Amino acid sequence: KVDELGRLVIPIELRRTLGIDVKDAVEIFIDGDKVILKKYKPNMTCAVTGEVSDDNLVLLGGKLILSLNEAKKLVTEIELK
Repeated sequence: KVDELGRLVIPIELRRTLGIDVKDAVEIFIDGDKVILKKYKPNMTCAVTGEVSDDNLVLLGGKLILSLNEAKKLVTEIELK
C-alpha cells in the first residue's frame, strides 16, 4: 500500500537482491504502465570523451571521472613532461 505521504515499503528480500541499504538513493522510472526502481549510481561520464561506463575511474574524490584509456593517456603525458 501507498501511505498518505506517497511512500512504499520495499521488502527486505528485494532490497537485498538490489543491494539497496537504508538511506541509499534510488531512481524511479516509468515505462508505460510499469514503475522501474533502480539503485542510484552516480553518473560515470568521462570528462574528456563523454563516454559513460561503469568501468570509468573516479579520481580526486569524485571530482574527476576518466575512462581507462584517457587515464592512461594522461599518465603518459605527465611522464613525458
